[in-house]
Amino acid sequence: MVRVTAPHQVLPVPPADLPGTLGALRAAGYGYKTVKQELRDNLLARMRAGGDRFPGIVGYDDTVLPEVERALLAGHDMVLLGERGQGKTRLIRSLVALLDEWTPVIEGSALNEHPMRPLTPASRALVAEAGDDLAVGWLHRSLRYGEKLATPDTSVGDLIGDVDPIRLAQGRTLGDPETIHFGLVPRTNRGVFAVNELPDLAERIQVALLNVLEERDIQVRGYQLRLPLDLLLVASANPEDYTNRGRIITPLKDRFGAEIRTHYPVDLELELALIRQEADLVAEVPEHVLEVLARFARAVRESPSVDPRSGVSARFAIAAAETVAAAALRRSGLLAAGSAASETGDATVRPEAPVARVGDAVSVTSTLRGKVEFESGEEGREIEILAHLLRTATAETFRARLAGLDLSGFTSLVAEGTVIETGELVASAELLRQVGTVPGLAKALDRLGLGDAPTPEEAAAGVEFVLEGLHLSRRLGKDVTESGRTVYGGRS
Repeated sequence: MVRVTAPHQVLPVPPADLPGTLGALRAAGYGYKTVKQELRDNLLARMRAGGDRFPGIVGYDDTVLPEVERALLAGHDMVLLGERGQGKTRLIRSLVALLDEWTPVIEGSALNEHPMRPLTPASRALVAEAGDDLAVGWLHRSLRYGEKLATPDTSVGDLIGDVDPIRLAQGRTLGDPETIHFGLVPRTNRGVFAVNELPDLAERIQVALLNVLEERDIQVRGYQLRLPLDLLLVASANPEDYTNRGRIITPLKDRFGAEIRTHYPVDLELELALIRQEADLVAEVPEHVLEVLARFARAVRESPSVDPRSGVSARFAIAAAETVAAAALRRSGLLAAGSAASETGDATVRPEAPVARVGDAVSVTSTLRGKVEFESGEEGREIEILAHLLRTATAETFRARLAGLDLSGFTSLVAEGTVIETGELVASAELLRQVGTVPGLAKALDRLGLGDAPTPEEAAAGVEFVLEGLHLSRRLGKDVTESGRTVYGGRS
């Protein structure tokens, strides 16, 4: 069940059979468990059931996740260190799924206080007065997560709290704890709180987190409030940030129980799995084209021309796949417009379905160069470097997919001066008409995973890939016309 509170906000509704008072809660056998006990118990339950402990996290099964699990089982706060785009925030947010689905709270408590463990003087007085009749609310685990992107202007008040001038104006005195407006960390009590890019937090602000991590109390404007906050604190950081923009102060690093290094996908299959999972594709992208993009991302990451300290985000490959799919959709739309404008009256003309080709990847080199930090000596050569790496990735995919296959039918086709023209706005039917029946084409399409009966668009994608691969292996010539079309023919 869900409760709609606004056009874009949907809150879970607790089941009707959950206890509504403190007395009913005790009678039902509910006890108090800390957040870290919840995480430990639920993680162990998933382990014993053999289920997926961290759905949606790709490439960390044998490296990062075992370290995260050991930290959770030990009850440790943790910091994740890794370059940009390694899924640190995604991993942190996935921890919320290990909390109990519903947890009891004192109704109206700003700090999500447990009815059996009130923290503030006001809540303790309320429990003492109401006794077993104390009203109990229920908080869904999705509301037990807090997150702050560390920025240089973040204040202690944002994280911990500050004196509320409105409450002072209402007549309360400075000595009254009720004058305090609590910040994000106390308000995530009994949940998971994340600080992203921790080194960007000013060092004097990091000091405010020391007591939160160790003594579990907070200080606001001279008040020392003994609030034993119950939460898991997780931070993320880029290792290079220790020297570039800031650092995690040593006492704070010491208070984290676990420091875990993340990484990019360690092999091609994991890179492909990540693209398939994350990319929102508006057109069909054949597997061989996705492989080219995955190899391309890995080649950029490993290139000596790219700054390794910055890293190349996994979002690079994902955005590349989405861009290639968009290029295919654009071709489909423009060819449909051109067909309508010709007014041939031929009702049998089949509209172009959006299927990506390897040639569509060329646009990626310009649109995604902003995602890559190059070495200082490579200024002005960015697109040239990316284009070279894309050709390398295409050639590697060609060898991996079609090695040992007899493709002499394609080379024979152009041996006597025949040329094949393709390009961004060349229709699939036109490309296939130029190629005709080629010995070995069916086997090539099968090797590319396009099946026994590919559509014309899929077949055209396979043909263009074979032609480009033959060119890159120096078995076919290639020219690019002034209009941007690609002409294959002759021997290079």
